[in-house]
Amino acid sequence: MGNPFTIKTPNLILRKLSMNDIDDFLEYRSDPEVAKFQGFSPMTIKEAESFIEHQIPVEFKNPGEWFQYGIEEKVSKRIIGDGAVKFFKEEIRMVELGITLSRSHQNKGFAKEAMSHLIEFLFQDKDFHRVMAVVDADNLNAARLLTSLHFRQEGYFKENIFFKGKWGSEIQFAMLREDWENKK
Repeated sequence: MGNPFTIKTPNLILRKLSMNDIDDFLEYRSDPEVAKFQGFSPMTIKEAESFIEHQIPVEFKNPGEWFQYGIEEKVSKRIIGDGAVKFFKEEIRMVELGITLSRSHQNKGFAKEAMSHLIEFLFQDKDFHRVMAVVDADNLNAARLLTSLHFRQEGYFKENIFFKGKWGSEIQFAMLREDWENKK
């Protein structure tokens, strides 16, 4: 493996997903409330297995491809969510981020802890320039999370996506290296 990926935080370990994570992964990925604002519908066991199988060979920093990582809670040693990083194909000094957390672990600071350590990890590369995220405009928790991490809202796209049977709006957030350094 060319690009190992592990980030340890006070309460979490961000790491590659494995088939050993299937039960925890399926538990929250099959929850309709968790899937509500995500690009997936509640998953079946076959869909979850296929998803993780597809992710196993994906390496961190593969331009143009989403790298999905597990968010393991240190105390329970269980996967409580997952995140995604996509390095832009035409410019790998920029990424798009995403995150999914089990309902029972939301609003407890885990998403902020995971995202802030991931961003710090990315900006350790002195050439790394920009991180962005796009969220459903109705997903107020995601918008608050990004704002709390000092992302700036760059755009509001009204009814720009046909999503789960209806038109939806999205908000784009971003942060530059200088924003992150000034925040610290």
